[in-house]
Amino acid sequence: MAAALRERLVALIEPLLAQLGYELVDLAYTPAHGRAALRIFIDKPEGVGLDDCERASHEISARLDVEDPIPTAYTLEVSSPGEDRVLRTRAHFDRFVGSRVLVELASPREGRRRYTGVLQSVTDEGIALEVDRQSVGVPFREIGKARLAIGHGLAPNVSRGRASARPRASSGAARR
Repeated sequence: MAAALRERLVALIEPLLAQLGYELVDLAYTPAHGRAALRIFIDKPEGVGLDDCERASHEISARLDVEDPIPTAYTLEVSSPGEDRVLRTRAHFDRFVGSRVLVELASPREGRRRYTGVLQSVTDEGIALEVDRQSVGVPFREIGKARLAIGHGLAPNVSRGRASARPRASSGAARR
């Protein structure tokens, strides 16, 4: 997704979702002839169900009808983030300290681009991971993508039902 379009969509959708009591976890726009898709991933402390996805989809659709940021036909899909949820903001990282995460750097560091380890701490500047029994610091500016590591669960000292495996709720609607 072009950076400018992504920023515009986040600016339009994130405050709306906050008013509805949801968090924007991530969004993705996939352009294609006749099959473009805008996927929105939402969450809330007690988890997201189908009713939540439908409610958010209805409100997002109305906002996008007014603002019209995407000039072509597309399908809007709203779903929960699933167990492999994206970590996009400092608050996301803060919430999952003690969890196993996969971090992909924007540019390789000493020939390495991916790190999987336990998220040890978060500061204003970045994160610290325990990888292969060593602490690895990663500034936020170097993170290309980050998500919870699938199949590795949470570290024993973390008890958050939110990160446990749960069915992914989803609602979709054709746009334009």
